[in-house]
Amino acid sequence: MATLQISSSFFRSFFLTLCLFVIPSLSSDSDPLQDFCVGDLKASPSINGFPCKSAVSASDFFYSGLGGPLDTSNPNGVTVAPANVLAFPGLNTLGISMNNVELAPGGVNPPHLHPRATEVGTIIEGSVFVGFLTTNNTLFSKVLNAGEVFVIPRGLVHFQWNVGQVKARMITAFNSQLPGSVVLPSTLFGSNPEIPNAVLTRAFRTDVTTVQNLKSKFSG
Repeated sequence: MATLQISSSFFRSFFLTLCLFVIPSLSSDSDPLQDFCVGDLKASPSINGFPCKSAVSASDFFYSGLGGPLDTSNPNGVTVAPANVLAFPGLNTLGISMNNVELAPGGVNPPHLHPRATEVGTIIEGSVFVGFLTTNNTLFSKVLNAGEVFVIPRGLVHFQWNVGQVKARMITAFNSQLPGSVVLPSTLFGSNPEIPNAVLTRAFRTDVTTVQNLKSKFSG
């Protein structure tokens, strides 16, 4: 019986210790192991980020790329200026990033998702219809004005639409240095190689002509 008690105690301790290692790994990015690690973008990225630069200066910790105004004269009427690790290497290993998003009147940030991060954003100017969809196809949405804030849970499809008469601007933040973005229209109809027409016609319950027409808008 003593042997069984020791064995049971050992497995309980082992399980609890394992949990201590596993639970932190569920966060979006790994925790840093040093004060900072300014990314060396010229080096090959490692599993979770870039190797650290050997020579660091004050300029590595400041970035001016979120300024505007941005040119929104494109088919969607939206432009995003990112401050992620690829644009701002000082974010490497810190698990955060930001975007400046500007939408022309009527402009749409099309349905998309961020596979590696939750998003929180605030409207700086204008009126924006913000919505996201849950995994059971429920839409949560609201028209937001300057000073109001929204949150998009990690990995859920969402969009923004400028419903005002003037340009709208948002600042968004993520709990990942590189949240990634899967933009559904261009992903489905502009992939390389292409998704077979048979898959898309069946999935969208439409015909080949319609699918080919949509692909022509996103090719290249």
